[in-house]
Amino acid sequence: MIEATGITKSFGNFRVLKGINLRIEKGEIISIVGASGAGKTTLLQILGTLSRPDSGKVVMNNIEISHLNERQLAKFRNQNIGFVFQFHHLLPEFTALENVCIPGLIAHKPRSEVEHRAHELLGFLNLNDRSQHKPKELSGGENQRVAIARALINNPGVVLADEPTGNLDSANTQEFFSLLLSLRERFNQTFVIVTHNTELANVSDKIFVMCDGNIINEVNSIKNVITTQPKEYLNNNSVNIS
Repeated sequence: MIEATGITKSFGNFRVLKGINLRIEKGEIISIVGASGAGKTTLLQILGTLSRPDSGKVVMNNIEISHLNERQLAKFRNQNIGFVFQFHHLLPEFTALENVCIPGLIAHKPRSEVEHRAHELLGFLNLNDRSQHKPKELSGGENQRVAIARALINNPGVVLADEPTGNLDSANTQEFFSLLLSLRERFNQTFVIVTHNTELANVSDKIFVMCDGNIINEVNSIKNVITTQPKEYLNNNSVNIS
């Protein structure tokens, strides 16, 4: 479903990504972990078409993204990729329902169809009774569920999440874990998640471990990260490798 080959990215003289290769299948929950500065968010932005690599290619749903111009890229992103961020990025002047509908309306889908889908998602996420509330009237966990509904409104092939539990308390974090598994079960949804949360990583099907711009390991549990990794990774990594 997603295949990245030879992805490099530099900012000035600083090489952030140094030749990333990865493959993600439909319906997988993937976590990307590593110390701050390892290149995780930059990689996620490239997978999400928000940034272009200096070299290499990303193929999603058999389409090589680098071949698309900016207009085509924006349309592809809207139709195929959902985004969930740590701080939600909901528009404060709109209700939960309106926030969820925005990507569908941008895609020029009929309003009635978009609102029906939004109500369906909010219902699945136990938010129908909060649909007319604005973000400031919702809890952190509720805002995150609204953001997830917004990410799913156009039935994207993949949802990309950058530290989605970083702003949640422990109860809402556990709820998010359960929600991921429910969405995969219900919609065969694919998730790619950048996280420092070891519990979230261990919910995943696969974990890509990054260090200094490279993927240095692929495991199915944080406890399986081998201790022969580069010394600088072990000294700075915030995940538990014991």
